[in-house]
Amino acid sequence: MDMFLQLLVTGIMVGGLYGLVALGLVIVYKSSRVLNLAHGGFLMILSYVAWQFAEPWGLPMWLSIVLVMGIAVVLGYGVERIILRPLTGQPILATIIVTLAMFEALEGIQTLGWAGLTQGYHNFIPSTAIALGPVFIEQHYLWSFVVAIVLFLAFLAFFRYSRHGLAMQIVSEDHQVARSLGIDVRTVFAQTWVIALIIAAIAGILYGALHVIDVENANIGLIKALPVVLLGGLESLPGALVGGIIVGIAEIVGAGYIDPLVGGGSADIIPLTLMLLILLIKPYGLFGWVRIERI
Repeated sequence: MDMFLQLLVTGIMVGGLYGLVALGLVIVYKSSRVLNLAHGGFLMILSYVAWQFAEPWGLPMWLSIVLVMGIAVVLGYGVERIILRPLTGQPILATIIVTLAMFEALEGIQTLGWAGLTQGYHNFIPSTAIALGPVFIEQHYLWSFVVAIVLFLAFLAFFRYSRHGLAMQIVSEDHQVARSLGIDVRTVFAQTWVIALIIAAIAGILYGALHVIDVENANIGLIKALPVVLLGGLESLPGALVGGIIVGIAEIVGAGYIDPLVGGGSADIIPLTLMLLILLIKPYGLFGWVRIERI
C-alpha cells in the first residue's frame, strides 16, 4: 500500500508538469485549429538556452529565466509573422506539416549548438525529500507541481477576465465574428504563439530541473503531451491539467508495477497506449467539444 501511495503522489506531481506542457498545445489549437507539433522542439531549445545562460555563462538563475522569457516572446512573434502568417488561407494540414518541419529544424539546431549533449541544472531546486506519513515527496517534484498549478490558475484567470484573453476566446470560436467586433485576428494569433512559447520555456526549465536536458526532451511535447490533450480535450484548458494528472498517474504507477516484470521501458509505452484507448472510446476527450453545424 505504501508503494502505491508513493507512486500515486509522484504521478500527480509529474502529471502537473505534463499538463503545463499540454497547455501550450491547447492554447494554439483553440485559437488557430493548428496542432503545433513543434511544441516539444521549442521546449527543448529554450531549456538549453536557459541552461547556457545559467551554467556555462554563470548568470543568476532568475536572470537566465527572464532572458529566456524575452527570447520566447521574440521567437513566438517571429514564428507567427514570418513562417505561419503567409500560410493563412491554406489547408490546416499544410500548417501542421510546417510545424513538423520546425520540430526537425529545432532538433538540428540543438545538435549544432550543443552536440546532443546531456546537461542539467545545479542546485536550482533542492532535491531533498519531504516526508508526509509513509510518502516522501522530493522538493523538485513538489515545486514543479506548485508552479504548474499557479500558472494554470493564472492563465484561466487571464482567459476569463482579461481583455486579451477574452479576445482570444472569441477568435477561437469564430474568426468572422471576432473581426466584426474589431478584433485583430492576426495579432491574437501572434499573442497565442508568444504565450505558448513562454509556457514551453517554463515547462522546459522545470523538466530540466526534474531530470536532465537532452534531445529526448523534445519528445515530451508529443509522446507525453499529445495523449494529455487528447484525454482532456484539444480545446479545454482545465482538461489539460486533468489529463496531465491522469497520464502522470498511469505512467508512474504502471511503470512502478510493470517495469520490474518486463525490464523497463513501460513509461514510454503507457501514454501512447492510453492515447489509442482514448481515441477509440472518447475521440473528443473528457472535456472536448463536439461541434455541430446546422444548415
